[in-house]
Order: sequence, then C-alpha cells, then structure tokens
Amino acid sequence: MSVQAWALSFRQPYAGLVLGGVKTLESRWRPVLAPLENQTLAVHIAVRDWEEEEDWKAVLSGPLGMNPVQIQALLDSGERFGRGVVAGLVDVGGTWLCQASMPGDEQQLLEQSAVLIGLQEKHLTHLSNPRWLKRPLKAQGGRDLWSVEIPAELMP
Repeated sequence: MSVQAWALSFRQPYAGLVLGGVKTLESRWRPVLAPLENQTLAVHIAVRDWEEEEDWKAVLSGPLGMNPVQIQALLDSGERFGRGVVAGLVDVGGTWLCQASMPGDEQQLLEQSAVLIGLQEKHLTHLSNPRWLKRPLKAQGGRDLWSVEIPAELMP
C-alpha cells in the first residue's frame, strides 16, 4: 500500500528549515502551491544548495536570534536523509501575492517566517505541521509540482 502525493523540490537549507518547522512561509514567483490549499505536500530535498547564503543566515542570526552553534545544528538536522530524496510532509495553507510595499514590522515578520529577505511581489504560501518520513524515499525531483508515490511504511 502507498500514498500518492504532490511533491515540490526545495534546495537546502530550505528543505530542512521547512521540515524543522522554522520556515513556515514558502515564496515563489508564481502561485505554484495555490491549488494545494488544505492538502499535504511531499518535501523533496534537491541536490543543489540555495545560492544566496547570506539571505537565510541573516534572518536566522538576526531576527530569529540564533547563534552559529544553533544554526549549524539546524543545518545538520536538515541533512539527516541526504539529498535527492523525498524526506517529509507539510500541510499547505493559503497563498497570496505579497505587496510591493508594506509596513516594516509586517515585512520583517514575513521575512522571518520565510527565512528570506525580499518577498515583495512574490506568491507566499503558509506551511504547517511539518513531519519527517520514517526513512527517505530516493526520487528525482522536478520543476514545479510533481507526483510521488510514498510507501505506507515510510509514513510518519
């Protein structure tokens, strides 16, 4: 028996941050996750890293107040299953277009939730209830949403 789910590839460290419950807001240039509102999404860990390291490090060490040891522990936790695998599940909430201008405190809260700076005019989606699979499922990721069959014995 297995469970069919939509999947989305996330580069590290964002995949680990989503499954670790730190990143609760996903940002995309297009409303990719809008059709999945109130559904469960499989989180695929891409092989490649996110290229702009200073963005997520600035949010983790700044507004979220993490020290280098805490950041490294979080990164290590996100790597527990390696790369090129479906590693967990997350519930998808509502999607909306972030305004080009907003009050500074509101912008900072959104950036903390997304662990990313510069969200203006991106589509933002709430993510909740992250959970790791019991074991990773080797899978080649894809662009945008793709379908994956997860064996029942891997389900959390």
